[in-house]
Amino acid sequence: MVKKDSIKYLFLFFDYLSALISWSVFYYFRKTQIEHIPFEFSEKFYLGLLIIPLLWISGYWIFGAYDNVYRKYRMQVLAKTLMSSLIGTLLVFFVFILDDSITVYSDYYLSFIVLFGLQFVLTFAARIILTTNIVKRIHQKKIGFNSLIIGGNNKAYETYLEINDGKNYGGNIFLGYIRVNGKDTILKEFIPELGVVSDLHRAIQDNDIEEVIIAVESADHKVLETLLNELEGYDLIIKIIPDTYDILSNKVKTNNIFGTPFMELKTDIMPKWQKRIKRGLDVVLSIFALLLLLPAFIIIPILIKSGSKGKVIFKQKRIGLHGNEFEILKFRTMKENSEANGPQLSSENDSRITKVGKFLRKTRLDEIPQFFNVLKKEMSIVGPRPERQFFIDKIVKEAPHFKHLHKVVPGITSWGQVKYGYAENVEEMIQRLKYDILYIKNQSLALDLKILLYTVIIVLKRKGK
Repeated sequence: MVKKDSIKYLFLFFDYLSALISWSVFYYFRKTQIEHIPFEFSEKFYLGLLIIPLLWISGYWIFGAYDNVYRKYRMQVLAKTLMSSLIGTLLVFFVFILDDSITVYSDYYLSFIVLFGLQFVLTFAARIILTTNIVKRIHQKKIGFNSLIIGGNNKAYETYLEINDGKNYGGNIFLGYIRVNGKDTILKEFIPELGVVSDLHRAIQDNDIEEVIIAVESADHKVLETLLNELEGYDLIIKIIPDTYDILSNKVKTNNIFGTPFMELKTDIMPKWQKRIKRGLDVVLSIFALLLLLPAFIIIPILIKSGSKGKVIFKQKRIGLHGNEFEILKFRTMKENSEANGPQLSSENDSRITKVGKFLRKTRLDEIPQFFNVLKKEMSIVGPRPERQFFIDKIVKEAPHFKHLHKVVPGITSWGQVKYGYAENVEEMIQRLKYDILYIKNQSLALDLKILLYTVIIVLKRKGK
């Protein structure tokens, strides 16, 4: 697997250096050519050197400049650098420069052009050198992406040959293929056979796969549905080989002139900048909530201990993002050893729930310790509720699309939680699933805020289930 951290930090370092130099040169130009005063190393100059580059880096990070650096191409770098330089210069200009003293109004335009030109040229120059070096190393097959083909028929064979063409090589390092049926054996002469569809999970994990290419007929909806359900929850790039109908029906979108055209499945519904803001809000709100609810960490344990024997904090294994296991934290609401006979879902009149536990569940106060899960990046404030593997296995038999939930970070509260509360059986879990899938397909900061507001209302009205 390609290690991306080192090159990512190179991009970040040169972006910082470019911002530092461009602001220094601009400041000198501004003083000597616009304000016509001698340049001096003032407090304002040093403050700008401290703040401005950090603002540029923060903006680049929020909008994904350091994501998937090995998959960038030069025209993309040009377009994104041009756009980010323009927007960033506008913000810097209006916040830091607009109130400076000038003799003629045209000085504003000159200042803007100089700052934009410096920022764009210096940033783009460094980025294009790094990107060109990456592209060259990929074409030389020195670096690439661990890839897997699903299918071994003529279509898969032709795709494999086209992708591995020296002129069109895009970095796919094929570690093997998965058979869809007994006839898929053509590729065996070129790459290892890693099994059949039931071996897909093992093949992905054992080979650290980053990209999967599905080379079966796109018209075979049943096979495609099965494969896509199997691939849900993995942090992968998934591409499907289109047929003529897919191309004519505008399903195929590509900017790659020389490479193989694919239908690439978009796994990110929420834009990266919104994801980063969401994460920032998770951290800020969690810290605020823990500080505000600090008295609850004193009072609630006393109430729990007075009502029943046992630990105050209840820990349980749950499945989170990309199928990773973590320990969810809660204030204990049930009697100790309430699952001695195996995993069980709770019901509204469950005898295992203590009197204090009923109050905690009604007000959702039992979930407060999960703000620590949020700070550890295991959970978000809003997202589908995480389940135990035991119940996931049961749900998947009835609703294979449950695996879609592993696309996103699980949450303390969710659309399904607001609608149903705690599920009392697998059937209710499946009913709640509909709303969690809707959340994933429509994920946005605005929707998160709406769910959060409804959760607050439920807490205040003590209508939690």
